[in-house]
Amino acid sequence: MALADIKARIAAAERAAGRPEGSVALIAVSKIQPLDRVVSVLEAGHSVFGENYVQEAAGKWPDLRARFPGTKVHMIGPLQTNKAKTALELFDAIHTLDRPSLAEKLSRLVQARGVAPELFVQVNTGSEPQKAGVLPEDADGFIAACRLLDLPVTGLMCIPPDGEDSAPHFRMLAEIAERNGVSALSMGMSSDFEVAIAHGATHVRVGSAIFGARVTA
Repeated sequence: MALADIKARIAAAERAAGRPEGSVALIAVSKIQPLDRVVSVLEAGHSVFGENYVQEAAGKWPDLRARFPGTKVHMIGPLQTNKAKTALELFDAIHTLDRPSLAEKLSRLVQARGVAPELFVQVNTGSEPQKAGVLPEDADGFIAACRLLDLPVTGLMCIPPDGEDSAPHFRMLAEIAERNGVSALSMGMSSDFEVAIAHGATHVRVGSAIFGARVTA
């Protein structure tokens, strides 16, 4: 099974990096995947999944989580401010905290709820104008601002530019994390997760390599 192959590669990358086995969490990216494929991965014992869209997750995961207790769902796509309340109810972690308006909205909602998901600040390591995320030079200040809002920033996330060597981007993210006392690094996808693990990734996001090509109809 593809899932077993990916987990074996993660374990090998952990060993190669001198890291403890199990130190990297595999997020199975299930967005726009047929339900039967998602159920197959759940039945194989995997319990951490990633979704890009609040509406899709809301239609899929409440029932699946009732069937498979202990399942964790992470928000890994852009989060609209007007969907923040629903996102807090659906997700165990949000990887795309990327702007002051979203931080302020999440802060108000978290204060009202009294509980927060894991929060990752998305950093636009390539400074790409079309991509979400705080710029690298603004990351320290943004993390500090989030903490002043009592938001528990536990990690950082990045998506390196297409066609570029990912390693410098992963290295940059790790350096930002270290100087800000952040322990979790969400980086690495199907094509480069082993490189990410070598640079300290704690969460890797793998979709098509587990589920097969997405059905977009």
